[in-house]
Amino acid sequence: MSANGLEVFDKTLQTTNIWLDQIMERLGPDRQVAWKALSTVLHKLRDRLPVEEAAHLGAQLPLLVRGVYYDQYQPARQPVRCNREEFVAEVTEWLADTRPVDPEEAIRAVFDVLSRNIDTGQIEKIKAILPEGIRDLWRSAEQVA
Repeated sequence: MSANGLEVFDKTLQTTNIWLDQIMERLGPDRQVAWKALSTVLHKLRDRLPVEEAAHLGAQLPLLVRGVYYDQYQPARQPVRCNREEFVAEVTEWLADTRPVDPEEAIRAVFDVLSRNIDTGQIEKIKAILPEGIRDLWRSAEQVA
C-alpha cells in the first residue's frame, strides 16, 4: 500500500531523498541546503544547455526534481553562455540565503549526484556541451566520488 496514496509520489519522494542524502554526504547534514544546492545548480546547468539537451536531462530526473528543474524555464532564451567563474558566481548568488556553503563544492555535489543517477551517455553529451571550465568542475566531482 502506498504511504501517499499514489505509488508515483512515493517513488519520487524516495528517489529525491536518496539524491539529497548523496548531496549531504558532501555538504553536511542539512536537507534544506541540499535541496537549495540541487535546485540552484540544476537551474544554472539547464540554462547552459540547448533546449533539446535540457529536455533530455529533464526527462531523466525524478518527478519532484523535474518540477523544480523546469520552474521559471525560458527555453527561447537558452542556452546562455558563460565560463566557470560566471557559473560559480551565479551559484554563489543563489545560495546566499542559506548557511555558508562552498559554491564549487555545491556544484560538485550536484554534478556527482547526476553522474551517479543519470544515464552515462546523457551525462557525457551534457559535459561535451559545457565550456571547459565547467567540465573541469564536473570531472573533479567524479574523481572525488
